[in-house]
Amino acid sequence: MKSTSYSLESMKEKAASWLLEGISPRRLALTLALGFVLGCLPLVGVPTGLCMVLALAFRLNLPAIQAANYAAMPFQLALLMPLARLGAKLAPAANAATTDMWAVLMHSPAQLMHSSGPLLVQLGMMAGQALLAWLLLAIPVLALLTAALTGVLRRVPAVACARARG
Repeated sequence: MKSTSYSLESMKEKAASWLLEGISPRRLALTLALGFVLGCLPLVGVPTGLCMVLALAFRLNLPAIQAANYAAMPFQLALLMPLARLGAKLAPAANAATTDMWAVLMHSPAQLMHSSGPLLVQLGMMAGQALLAWLLLAIPVLALLTAALTGVLRRVPAVACARARG
């Protein structure tokens, strides 16, 4: 019987081949930058599906875009409140307390059971404001990341080799 165990080195080689399959440094840079920017989308759970749809629609490298998406996950969580605050400054709501997450979290469970409607409205308002801020920042960040990654990837021998083969 043949053993199906993989060594760490063979898995690295396989991942590298998936990431570099006939792709130019500029296209790989765009794929990685798009995955990272979408991974910072302030709607938890949405970026993975969105990355998959965009990768299939524009024939981008699916493993590369998802790897960048997952690498951005800590940034997504860290940017939730700053994006909500920036969005609140750009589009102020009638209720100024909507950006105070501590006020939202300090509701007791009993209060939440009896008045979940206002809480959902507050959370929806915060999500909308965060999304507005993300939309304004996404395109410039995508352009800067693509330019920076293109320069870096052109210097990586494995990418240059893949480009020569593809």
